[in-house]
Amino acid sequence: MNMKKTVSNFIMYFVLIVVSVTMIVPFLWMFLTAFKTVSETMQVDPFVIVPKVWQVQNFSNVIKAMDFVRLYANTIGMIVLRILFAVLTASLSGYAFARLNFKGKNVMFGLVLFQMMIPVQIFIIPQYVMVSNLHLTNSIMGLVFPGIVSAFGTFLLRQAFMQLPKDLEEAARLDGCNIPQTFMYIMAPLTRSAMVALGIFTAVFAYKDLMWPMIVCPDNRATTLASALAKMNGQYQQKYPELMMAALISCVPMIILYIIFQKQFIEGIATSGGKL
Repeated sequence: MNMKKTVSNFIMYFVLIVVSVTMIVPFLWMFLTAFKTVSETMQVDPFVIVPKVWQVQNFSNVIKAMDFVRLYANTIGMIVLRILFAVLTASLSGYAFARLNFKGKNVMFGLVLFQMMIPVQIFIIPQYVMVSNLHLTNSIMGLVFPGIVSAFGTFLLRQAFMQLPKDLEEAARLDGCNIPQTFMYIMAPLTRSAMVALGIFTAVFAYKDLMWPMIVCPDNRATTLASALAKMNGQYQQKYPELMMAALISCVPMIILYIIFQKQFIEGIATSGGKL
């Protein structure tokens, strides 16, 4: 029995180590490439892994070429607003679908699920037309627009509210609470872990969103980190060290966010049962 357990533990740890190395190697490669010369990144024989001379000037070149203060401000502003809107709208709609009875509820929730099955690229043209008509192009609100309502968030919060016992609502009703008061003071605080999970997912998806910022904010003044990195690619020549240095600097906000909210990050994913 002990031998069987030892073998299963060995296989589990081996798989975890392989997966961990697979995830760490691209980040390590990006870090090392950021301090190489252009010739070292192109060199095949001999293959250069560690830079012979660490090129610190790549950092200064990228800082001069890109306005990271503005890019950070645009990206963080977009992420914060998307989180606020997504959590607010998803919690309200999720509570309505889970705990209230109204005409057409099942049909409407079916439409929400149907929207989750459709590729997001299909909505780009109508979303852009709406943003353009509202004169929100090249603005933070234009970046935030697709994330104001989250179908995934509505589904996630609905499931969280459905797991709560009905006795809570009945007790609140006996104490004189109406529906908004029951939601705000009783039900919403009990689904905080699901809201944190939704906030984490929203932040990650918003941070790595590339297509929408490039479409709605062609002006570099309102662009985000992801789209700014994409625009660094030259038509005929690639400066991989500077590109990797810019990517390394762009990773800083999410690394800091993970360090600060590491506990909530793990709890949120474990509670939701979701995957990134």
